[in-house]
Amino acid sequence: MAASKTNHIEFEKLVYGGDALGRADGRVVLAPFVLPGETAEVRVTDEKPGLVRAVPVRINTPSPDRVEAPCLYFGRCGGCHYQHAPYEYQVKQKREILLEALRRIGKIEAAPGIGAITAEPWQYRNRTQFHIAAGEIGYLQARSHRLCPVSHCPISSPKINEALAGIRGMMRERRWPEFVRTLELFTNEEGVQVNVPETSRPVARSFFEWCRERIPGATHRAIEYGAAGEVYRVSYRSFFQVNRFLIDRLMDSALEGAEGAYALDLFAGVGLFSLPLARRFGRVTAVESGMGAVKDLAFNARTAGVSVAIQQAGVEEFLSGCTEPPDFILADPPRAGLGKQVVRHLLRFRAPRLTIVACDPATLARDLSALIEGGYRIERMEMVDLFPQTFHIETVAALTLR
Repeated sequence: MAASKTNHIEFEKLVYGGDALGRADGRVVLAPFVLPGETAEVRVTDEKPGLVRAVPVRINTPSPDRVEAPCLYFGRCGGCHYQHAPYEYQVKQKREILLEALRRIGKIEAAPGIGAITAEPWQYRNRTQFHIAAGEIGYLQARSHRLCPVSHCPISSPKINEALAGIRGMMRERRWPEFVRTLELFTNEEGVQVNVPETSRPVARSFFEWCRERIPGATHRAIEYGAAGEVYRVSYRSFFQVNRFLIDRLMDSALEGAEGAYALDLFAGVGLFSLPLARRFGRVTAVESGMGAVKDLAFNARTAGVSVAIQQAGVEEFLSGCTEPPDFILADPPRAGLGKQVVRHLLRFRAPRLTIVACDPATLARDLSALIEGGYRIERMEMVDLFPQTFHIETVAALTLR
């Protein structure tokens, strides 16, 4: 297969990352926006030994499951990957991708049936980051630094789309700061936090005052977000879950059956799990490295009237000096997963119950494999579909010590 040449490929399955997988000349072919069972004419964009990347030019044999994408930017914008498939089909495919990762990477064949927790697949995002270039605002195209300008986003919440309309109007005025490169909007559907993650020059306070004039509820300060009966202050740069419909159910899944004398909350953020854990356990230690998140966590615990011992440290650093075994461990690691050293410390504690909230199937499979070898078993696993229309997979894995 030569670059830029078109080829006819039959695709077998979806793989993590949003592509469909086919084969040609003994090599794997990956292409976006194709469904399993479809035959497509593709144009090769990149070739490596054993791997070809391509883009579809024409779908010759459409799948009976294919649907018309409702977003006019789909296929150009790099944000969504599965709008050409019905939502139930997306969930089924994600479950298969997760199972394959467990088998292939973790050598885990006996995983329990994986449940799926789902909700409304549109207008779910409470946080969206937009890129700005040449007087336009939008998303980057897939695997590109080129901008796809947008006037609305169907997976973002109504308040974010309202704020986006306000920003687009501001950009037409001469006072707009041309040096702003990205804008991030975070909302509780009443207020909207306006952040500037990337700019070539500092942004004056007057810019945020202008935003307050033009965008109802706009602020650069922290906003309060209610979830599962708790209220969380979330400041700029503090992480918070993005699916406004599934935060409560994610918490319910992660904390199911958790109770006892002492719990550890690792990668605690602003305390999403720390606060409800403090109502179930005699003592809770929350470990978080980010200073802003730690300040939010302390504020949230005080406001909630619960006691949480907060450790500002990296998780590996904290665990290396920790000797007291907890009754329950909740770990919500970043995409890189727990890693060998953290797993080694967790096995040293031998906590009766351990729950991982994972956002990457491959690193989850790797971590689970080591934990199972060290004496744990998978009691329950649920896929919480926090990112409909995209390839991202969130998984709650509840483990017990054998």
